[in-house]
Amino acid sequence: METQKLEVVPEPEASAPAAGPRVMTGAEMLVECLKREGVEIMFGYPGGAVLPIYDALYGSGIRHILTRHEQGAVHAAEGYARVTGRPGVVLATSGPGATNLVTGIADAYMDSTPLVLFTGQVATDLIGSDSFQEADIIGITMPITKHSYQVRDAADIPRVVREAFHIAATGRPGPVLIDVPKNVANQKAVFEWPERVFIRGYNPTYTPNPTQLSKVTEAIRESRRPLLYVGGGVVHSGAAEELREFAHKTGIPVVSTLMGLGAFPSADPLFVGMLGMHGTFAANRAVMECDLLIAVGARFDDRATGKLERFSPHSKKVHIDIDPAEIGKNVAVDLPLVGDVKRVLSAMLPEVGPVGTKAWIDQIRAWDEQWPLGYKAEPGVLKPQQVLEMLWDATRGEAILTTEVGQHQMWAALFYRFKRPRQWVTSGGLGTMGFGFPAAMGVQLAKPGETVICVAGDASFQMNIQELQTVAENGLPVKVAIINNGFLGMVRQWQQLFYDRRYAESRVGAPDFVKVAEAYGIRGLRAQTPEEAREAIREMLAHPGPVVVDFVVPEEENVFPMVPPGAGTDEMIGRWDD
Repeated sequence: METQKLEVVPEPEASAPAAGPRVMTGAEMLVECLKREGVEIMFGYPGGAVLPIYDALYGSGIRHILTRHEQGAVHAAEGYARVTGRPGVVLATSGPGATNLVTGIADAYMDSTPLVLFTGQVATDLIGSDSFQEADIIGITMPITKHSYQVRDAADIPRVVREAFHIAATGRPGPVLIDVPKNVANQKAVFEWPERVFIRGYNPTYTPNPTQLSKVTEAIRESRRPLLYVGGGVVHSGAAEELREFAHKTGIPVVSTLMGLGAFPSADPLFVGMLGMHGTFAANRAVMECDLLIAVGARFDDRATGKLERFSPHSKKVHIDIDPAEIGKNVAVDLPLVGDVKRVLSAMLPEVGPVGTKAWIDQIRAWDEQWPLGYKAEPGVLKPQQVLEMLWDATRGEAILTTEVGQHQMWAALFYRFKRPRQWVTSGGLGTMGFGFPAAMGVQLAKPGETVICVAGDASFQMNIQELQTVAENGLPVKVAIINNGFLGMVRQWQQLFYDRRYAESRVGAPDFVKVAEAYGIRGLRAQTPEEAREAIREMLAHPGPVVVDFVVPEEENVFPMVPPGAGTDEMIGRWDD
């Protein structure tokens, strides 16, 4: 019998399943969206309503910085955003976690800082029932956000996140909040990523109107005493190089707001100084006497203008800004020009030439010589202005400075001469004590190779002093220079000048900052004389990790010059050498 040969037929190879829709939880979608937006670092503090999101973050590759208070998280995100130009990202839980973000959100809104903030929320069926840790964060923050969302369907998360990042970073930057109920974070849906963003009704104007542009360039040609008044919009737009070229080509001198410092080099011969309440005499005088005031990315806030009826009375006014709502809001302008500052200056450059401002610049220099910045040095006494000069010398003017708010902030603005944009990170519009130290953490994370110094007051530093743990835990080499005068310094200055030295509740007790720093495992130093200060700064900058230096200065040193409340910017008081 012949044996039948059996043929073995191989099984067909299993083919890979066709790529189909990805089903994910809302929390997983949120993390995937962050990755697609290029988020590498975020700041936050967990709680019950955001546990699904934190679980999705675990092992995601996104670096999460656990601050010790939600306010620290939002200010750190502001610092990150201010030096990168990209939105800072924050995550906080519902109720008190969300409400602890409010001060930082308001600060970001006032200073046009791009943020995307995620808050947890109670489940949708509990909203409105006053359930545990419920707060209407959308309603609370509506006046201080550029836009806000509450997600009710997980399938909407990709679109909402995509829109939020777009809104935060385009036009006039600002904070956008996304509220995510816990059941939505757990809900499963198909992930669909929108490749492009279209938001009906949101179309910022970037390109200036040609007719208005021609009118402005004609006004420049006709002027004899023109002045550039620059603000934070120049920094946000990335227009520092265009501004420098424009000023040099025309010969027009430059004054800056607090937020605009660094947009134009302080050492440039055309730079006059900061204007406003604690601006230089020459800058404020130039504003009063100019015949053409060109506001570039500035918003005519009260600290810059003083009494509105007396602000720059002899000038024709040009206002260049990307936000049309700012045009004419505080000061009537003759020539409005809506558009992105970088594009506007670029468009004007070919149309302008030297204006012939030598006599005008000579006059401004004479004012500066008549009333220069300075302070009275005293043997063996450490003056706060000296500390800032020493910091500038020791860092060759290259450090990134953050500040808290108060006298030390103004001394830093006046005595540390900035070379470039995004070198100066301060709270301008809201004036938030507690901003500077956590902001320095965000700056250092964004710029790990840079020297980052937080100039603080003894009162402000205590507002978020708990973030010393965050600095120590993450090995951030932030340097803190505390200007310690034992007071709420600016409050005390006003009480001295306008309330007959009745120092009501302005004396602030402080701990031993050196011991506090050491308790967190951080190097602490103290300086009480100029010699000790020089050595402390040398040690501070040489140390590879974080350092806190307590600079003890006189109690009644004041920030001068100063425009008194209700006065015009030509009514400055307080020559330092009187």
